[in-house]
Amino acid sequence: MAHHPHEPHDDRHTPGRGHAPGAEHGDGQVHSHSHSHGHDTDTDTDIDWAEMAPHLEAQAELFTPLYERALSWLGREVTEPGLIVDVGSGPGVVSCLFAETFSGARVTAVDGSAPLLERARQRADRLGYGDRFDTLTGELPDVLAELDYPADLLWAGRSLHHLGDQRAALAAFAERLAPGGTLAIMEGGLPTRFLPRDLGFGRPGLEARLDVLQEEWFARMRADLPGCVEETEDWAALLGAAGLKHARTRSFLLDLPAPASDRARAYVAASLSRLRDVFGDTLGSDDRAVLDRLLDPQDEEGVHRRSDVFVLAAHTVHTAVKPVQ
Repeated sequence: MAHHPHEPHDDRHTPGRGHAPGAEHGDGQVHSHSHSHGHDTDTDTDIDWAEMAPHLEAQAELFTPLYERALSWLGREVTEPGLIVDVGSGPGVVSCLFAETFSGARVTAVDGSAPLLERARQRADRLGYGDRFDTLTGELPDVLAELDYPADLLWAGRSLHHLGDQRAALAAFAERLAPGGTLAIMEGGLPTRFLPRDLGFGRPGLEARLDVLQEEWFARMRADLPGCVEETEDWAALLGAAGLKHARTRSFLLDLPAPASDRARAYVAASLSRLRDVFGDTLGSDDRAVLDRLLDPQDEEGVHRRSDVFVLAAHTVHTAVKPVQ
């Protein structure tokens, strides 16, 4: 099964925008990353994206080195793009990285959450990209029809899995590309890790057990989406079915070794706290007690104080190109 470092730890993608438990479908352990697509369901898979905004921003900022490497790789294939579209942009951290990396491009951040796009706009203005930065609010993928002209690069970072019919969404994304344009999706990777397998207390393997719960949550989240279609996650084949060519795949690593910085510790604590909130009733009493200790700022064995806390993550990017007619 393809792994989705999921929301419950999910970025931009995250619980609040489509992920939830952690906050990043891969950005952190609770997917983050990185979208509000307007689905309204009354289940534990609902995500309040506006509430998730600070966590999504913190996660994307922490993961900036990973995104910079991914954008540098894309830049070797996509030269001098005129329009870059960030689909499911969330609060715009990655959108602004695109504006920084591709200094001649216009960037359009697209999301279903107006509050998140307002944060994206403010970030772009603050960083000096406002004169070539636009936002577009609406339901994906239909809202892409409102783009003024085709995209040279369309990026969907951990947002595609929030759309029920991923095959149809990829076809819609491809339709909005200019001939020779590139579609890049960030989906899959490896579960994020924060802690050693044996913490010195409790039963070893806590994060592996949380992975199982997140996978189950992700499956429920997908099933609850309007128009959900089960799909084998063969991204190269799906990109080909959308009429695109020259599929490529590469994974990018975030390695923040121990001892973690204060910013990394804050992210780890926020991610584990969300997991405790979402899965607290599902976890055994022993694992709940371990999480409570890990989250206690006064406990020497907690993530705020222990010296062996780290952040290690891998995200995968899949690209393909629209043929020139």
